[in-house]
Amino acid sequence: MTNTLYDSLFAQHEGNEAPFLQLDDGRVVSYDAFHRRAAQIAHVLKKSGVSPGDRIVVQAPKLADTIALYAASVQAGAVYMPLNTAYTLAELDYFISDAQPALIVCDTKDKAELEQLAARCGANLLTLGGEDSSLSHAADEQPCVFETLDRGAEDLAALLYTSGTTGRSKGAMLSHRNLLSNAQTLVDLWGITNVDRLVHALPIFHTHGLFVAMNTSLLAGAKVRLMERFDVGVILDELPRSTLLMGVPTFYTRLLADEGFTNEVTGNMRLFISGSAPLLAETHVAFEARTGHRILERYGMTETNMNTSNPYSGERRAGTVGMALPGTEVIVTNPETGESLPQGEVGMIEVRGPNVFKGYWRMPEKTAEELRENEFFITGDLGRYSEDGYLSIVGRSKDLIITGGYNVYPKEIEDILNDFNGVLESAVFGVPDSDFGEAIIAVLVADPGAQLDMKKLAETVKDKLSRFKHPRSYEIVSGLPRNTMGKVQKNVLRDQYSQKELQVGVL
Repeated sequence: MTNTLYDSLFAQHEGNEAPFLQLDDGRVVSYDAFHRRAAQIAHVLKKSGVSPGDRIVVQAPKLADTIALYAASVQAGAVYMPLNTAYTLAELDYFISDAQPALIVCDTKDKAELEQLAARCGANLLTLGGEDSSLSHAADEQPCVFETLDRGAEDLAALLYTSGTTGRSKGAMLSHRNLLSNAQTLVDLWGITNVDRLVHALPIFHTHGLFVAMNTSLLAGAKVRLMERFDVGVILDELPRSTLLMGVPTFYTRLLADEGFTNEVTGNMRLFISGSAPLLAETHVAFEARTGHRILERYGMTETNMNTSNPYSGERRAGTVGMALPGTEVIVTNPETGESLPQGEVGMIEVRGPNVFKGYWRMPEKTAEELRENEFFITGDLGRYSEDGYLSIVGRSKDLIITGGYNVYPKEIEDILNDFNGVLESAVFGVPDSDFGEAIIAVLVADPGAQLDMKKLAETVKDKLSRFKHPRSYEIVSGLPRNTMGKVQKNVLRDQYSQKELQVGVL
């Protein structure tokens, strides 16, 4: 049988006793042990009613068995669907109802909350983490060999949800070819080999942490120091024994804030990579001055994986995301006509290549809007090329905020704020932030004569939205700036509050 992604990433490691995952508790999982564990979990998936093409929703802690669950999903021919561990029950309800999974895997501590959702959509429920991990216990009793299911290059391997222009999340359908082609390109471009050791502090429910970091490591046979969460002290301890770090800008600003982060600590490192949010030029400069290393910034998104990268050998230019990856076309077009624009002009970024997704789950109209007939994907990002081919992202046509590497759509927050007693209207937007890339600001207009209970408002947001979606600051104003058509001018608000010292923590 042929299974495009499994054959390349996982099957090659049968019998490979080299270390793969090095865990927080000191345990080391070899590639062969990982290969066998994935087979055991694949048996559990089959016994749980998972058939080829079925979705497996995973909202689970960052464990070796969670990585093995991803491998098992691919081996069993299923569609892996990781979800942010910070999502609330209300948010999960939408994703699960939309994806209609055959199986949900959650953190053991969340079992009681998710049982009703699972029952409603007819899905089985298993847990990961802790002594009562039902998936892990079930896998322990299974054979270490599983007959890999046949899946071709165009079959779906993953379903990842992303923000959209209406505020409704969309499921990006990613094929075996999408994921494998991107991993192969990045391994070659960044020179990743089995000699490398990656410090992995990213979440594994995101393209960056799962498909960039893990897929490239698996393809190359690299070692992975799997950290449950980002911790400056642990990273400082691991860097002298490592060669790679993939992170978001927050990682680098927090490392720079620690006096223990020195040139000596990074002496064994080969490459620092940043993505998921813009890296400020000042961070580039400070990082190079401190360590002698130049951070490599790249550009990608859920629907396409990685699109561009600054060069491994060559100038890594601050304020740019480099050049198109080999085999991928990245063009800048006139948003109205779709015609390509010359270098130096700002326009819509469009991408075509084997990395581009197959469309949005059960949204043919939205797919048709954003995937052209010529197979170029309209990213919604605005950019321009320099004369020598470096791409700069200058803004987004959508109001999407990227904070700490996570996508946040303002309308979702505004809907909650506007429903709050005493709020007439609101506007939510992002401003540059050296730590998170962007900080979320909420500007509120009160009903005439109303006194807003800001503490209660913040508590309402906290109850309904994940932490990373909470505004950094709430600002009360008499009115919102509008153009002649009555549309709120968020660009005016961004400019105003980018220059203003915000009252952080007013709640």
